[in-house]
Amino acid sequence: MSSIRGVAPGWLAALAVLAWPVASQAEEKPLWEAGLGIGAMAFPDYRGSDEVNTYPVPLPYFVYRGKFLKADREGLRGELFDKRYLELSFSMNATIPVSSDDNDARQGMPNLRPTLEFGPSLDVHLWRSSDTNVKLDLVMPLRVPITLESSPRTLGWNFSPRLNLDIENVGGYEGWNFGVGAGPLFGADKYHEYFYSVAPRFATAERRSYDARGGYSGTHFLTAISKRFPGYWVGAYMRYDNLHNAAFEDSPLVRQQNYLTGGIGIAWMIGRSKRMVEVEIDEVAE
Repeated sequence: MSSIRGVAPGWLAALAVLAWPVASQAEEKPLWEAGLGIGAMAFPDYRGSDEVNTYPVPLPYFVYRGKFLKADREGLRGELFDKRYLELSFSMNATIPVSSDDNDARQGMPNLRPTLEFGPSLDVHLWRSSDTNVKLDLVMPLRVPITLESSPRTLGWNFSPRLNLDIENVGGYEGWNFGVGAGPLFGADKYHEYFYSVAPRFATAERRSYDARGGYSGTHFLTAISKRFPGYWVGAYMRYDNLHNAAFEDSPLVRQQNYLTGGIGIAWMIGRSKRMVEVEIDEVAE
């Protein structure tokens, strides 16, 4: 669960040629494993907000090793095809609701509804170490955000390509998995408008009207570490965002261009399948 997977077309082809086949090995694992725990996460109301809140959150742990549907440390995904060099899967993300009454920059504006984002992700397997403990991937999720309300709206698209480096048994410590990822973010006009536009009727002396454009959304850096013990799982992550030169950088709703967020959690195992399935060695560690 520590893998950084939950990101310039011009150099994708050049990176792809660095990949080569991985030795095929297999091991039997339960078809599914489930657990439940609790965690704490700190993050801003939206990217660029200067108001950060800490939330206690339930922490489900679920691993499913089906032939086409998988849920593991790389997230929930339905594999459309899985090759040595390329993997096409489904990708999901979400944003939290924001009450404008509780956010100084958005006072008097409509609340932000939570959104659910989903779409395909093309992952390029660039390199694997001989023991498959170190992996370098190019992950390219393209998602369609939809507001969760009585009349849902689509918000265009967002695209977050990034390089992921995942290390199993990091530092020689058995079972500890470490991941780091970095890349630019891009969003459609409608996506940026939802978070950063200010309609003329909501303009004030301190908050001018603003029409957000689509395009570059900034850069993010992610890092995570986790370990699965026999009876429980622990993990933590940190994320750094930089909005310098983003298409909406001059929005009056952007009050912070650099920030650090993170979270920590623990989950206890509550069940596992009696049915065993064969999985490749480089898929085993969660």
